[in-house]
Amino acid sequence: MTDHGIALPDDAARELYRAILREGGRIKISDIPEENAEAVQTLLDLGLLKPYISTGSLSAINPRSVTARIGADLRAAGTRLLVQAEELPDLLSDLTDAYDTAPRRHDHTGTFRLVEGFENIQHRISQLSEELCHEALSLQPGGARPMDAADDIVAHVSAYLNAGGSIHTIYESAARLDGPTARLAARLTDIGCHIRVAPFALSKMMIFDRAVAVIPASVDLNAAVFVEDPATVTFLAEVFERFWQLSEGVNWAALADGSAGSPVHEQVGRLLAQGLTQRAIASRLGLSERTVAGHIARLRELYDAETLFQLGWQMRGARDA
Repeated sequence: MTDHGIALPDDAARELYRAILREGGRIKISDIPEENAEAVQTLLDLGLLKPYISTGSLSAINPRSVTARIGADLRAAGTRLLVQAEELPDLLSDLTDAYDTAPRRHDHTGTFRLVEGFENIQHRISQLSEELCHEALSLQPGGARPMDAADDIVAHVSAYLNAGGSIHTIYESAARLDGPTARLAARLTDIGCHIRVAPFALSKMMIFDRAVAVIPASVDLNAAVFVEDPATVTFLAEVFERFWQLSEGVNWAALADGSAGSPVHEQVGRLLAQGLTQRAIASRLGLSERTVAGHIARLRELYDAETLFQLGWQMRGARDA
């Protein structure tokens, strides 16, 4: 604790922070010696380190973000603390210099920055969510979300929203048909996220404060490009806005508790009775043709129909009745 009332990191904590930067800005919790436990706690309390439970690691956070956050708190406390808030950049200037001059081992600088490795991508996205904390836009292709990280996702999203940020996300239609995904979406919308579904295929993308966009650089998503070129980011944000207008809202809470919609095979049957082909049904529901074929086989057994024509005829009759 200094005369200014701020628990600044001591020499041991500062050296640990620099060591983590030299390792690429991230370190496994299991790799930290016991004698550094107090220094780690100091950096966590101040916000210079951010924990990720799902990967068991700690990420170094830009001291400017810490300065801005604490500065806002001090200003809110009143004029008496204003001087202290103004001094924060100088108090952390040595760590800021260390952050700016640290080698970026996994990326290449420029307006288009390539980052390789899933954990390195996650680390950089974590930093962006702290530095550019007003608006996040994201496209999430596919269906199910990763359930093993659900609590981690909710915790970090909650922190982002509590800091005054807004989040708009678009899933593909198939996300509605996955129970765990619906439950996660219900939790996220309950705390303030806006989540819609698009009736067409998406490519993964994230945009922070319309200043930096993140797009895949490999099919396996093990590499990403962080785009900082203003014209390109503006274009990608406009693409997101068009997709948002074409997407539809979902009552995620109702889906999560099973009180909305109908089983998938019933949706398939309804569209089949309307005369849609197997391919058209797959496209409408965001499913594979093989999955749709499985639901149709189940319906044929249920209606004892030998052909698709007979099944459609019987289902139309049942619907009219």
